[in-house]
Amino acid sequence: MNVLLIGSGGREHALAWKIAQSRLLSHLYAAPGNPGLGECAELVALSPADHVAVIEFCRAKSIGLVVIGPEAPLVAGLVDDLAAAGISAFGPSRAAAALEGSKGFTKDLCTAANIPTAAYRQFESPAAARDYVRAQGAPIVIKADGLAAGKGVTVAQNVEEALSAIDACFSGAYGAAAGASLLVEECLEGVEASFFALSDGNTVLPLETAQDHKRVGDGDTGPNTGGMGAYSPAPVMAPDIVQATMARIVEPTIAAMAKRGTPFKGVLYAGLMLTATGPKLIEYNVRFGDPEAQPMMMRLESDLLELLIATTEGRLDSVHPSWSDAAALSVVMATKGYPGEYGKGSEIKGIGAAEALGNVKVFHAGTAIDHGRLLAAGGRVLNVTATGATLGEARERAYAAVGRIDWPEGFCRTDIGARAARKP
Repeated sequence: MNVLLIGSGGREHALAWKIAQSRLLSHLYAAPGNPGLGECAELVALSPADHVAVIEFCRAKSIGLVVIGPEAPLVAGLVDDLAAAGISAFGPSRAAAALEGSKGFTKDLCTAANIPTAAYRQFESPAAARDYVRAQGAPIVIKADGLAAGKGVTVAQNVEEALSAIDACFSGAYGAAAGASLLVEECLEGVEASFFALSDGNTVLPLETAQDHKRVGDGDTGPNTGGMGAYSPAPVMAPDIVQATMARIVEPTIAAMAKRGTPFKGVLYAGLMLTATGPKLIEYNVRFGDPEAQPMMMRLESDLLELLIATTEGRLDSVHPSWSDAAALSVVMATKGYPGEYGKGSEIKGIGAAEALGNVKVFHAGTAIDHGRLLAAGGRVLNVTATGATLGEARERAYAAVGRIDWPEGFCRTDIGARAARKP
C-alpha cells in the first residue's frame, strides 16, 4: 500500500518512522515533511491546506491511505474532502474534529453525556468574561475556544492574570478563530495525564498512557507550550484509573458522537486531571499527541499501519496491539526564546553521536537543511527520545543523548520525568 502522511513535526516523524517498518507498506510519502522525515519517507511539496492538490497527488500516486498528523487539516475537513474523492484517510471528519476544534462544543457534549469535567462558562463578550472572573476569583482557567497551537490556555493564579488572558484571547493573540469566544473554567486540582484510544466509530480500543510537561520551565514554571517532553507509560494511570477513564469519559464520548450522527473515527487523546474524586476531562485532542507520540511509537511493537487501516475500515475489534514493557522518554529541545520570540537558522550538530548511544532516536520537528547543514527552523526543534528497562534508565539515556547534541542556541527542561522516575 502507498501511504501519504500529512504533517511536518516531531509527531509526524515518529509516525513515519513506525509506519516505515510495516510489512503492508509499499511506499511512504510525507507532505510537507522535514529533514528527519526525509530519512524514512519521500518528501512532497504539498500544502495540507490545498485539498485539491492533495487529492490530485493521491490519485496520481495510487495512495491507499492518507494519515493526517496535525489537528488543523482535520478541523478544516481534509478527511471529508478525501472521502468525497473516494480516498481513504485516517482521522475524524470535520464534524467529529470539533472535539478539538471547539472547546465549547466538547464542554456542551460533556454536560449532555454526564462526562466528568471542570465547571465552565463560555463567553463571546470580553466585559461579561471579566465580570464573571472578578466574581469567581482565582485560581481560574481561561481557554480560547478554537485551535491555538497548544498556547491558548492560561491557568491564572490571580484575577489580574486572568483578565490579561481574556484580553489576549479577544485581541487575536492566538489567532482570529481561536479568540472569537473563550471559556472560563474552574481550576481542577490533581495530576495531569494523557490517555489515547482508537475508535472506528463503534469499537473503542485503548492504546497507552503518557504524561507530558506543558510549561516551558523546570518545576512546571513559565507559560504553557505545545509540550516540552513526555514519557510512557504514565505510572499514575493505574489499571483502575484506566478503567474509569474508559467507562466514564472515552466510551460515553464515542457513544454520544455516534448518536449525534457524527461518529468519531481516528485517535482520541484525552487530557485528564486525576482528582481526588477520579479522572476528569481537561480537553480532547483528535490526533496523536506531540510529544507523547514519540515515546509511544518507541514502545509500540505492533504494526502501526495495520492499526490505522483497521480503524478506517471499521474493524478495530479484529486487532490487538502489543506494547514493549520498556519505558520511553522524550526531551524536547527548543530554540531559546520559545514560546515567545525566537530566532531561526542556527546550526545543529551531533545527532548521529546522540543516536550512537543505542536505544535513542532523535525525531525532528522544526528543522531544515541548507547546503548540507541542519538548521533550526521553529520553536520546538528536536525530540530526543530513549527507551530503558525503567523510566529512570530511559531518562538517563535521553539526557545523555541531549548532552551529545551541539546546539548552543537550543535549550530544554532538565526535569522531564524526574518526579515519576523517583517513585518506586
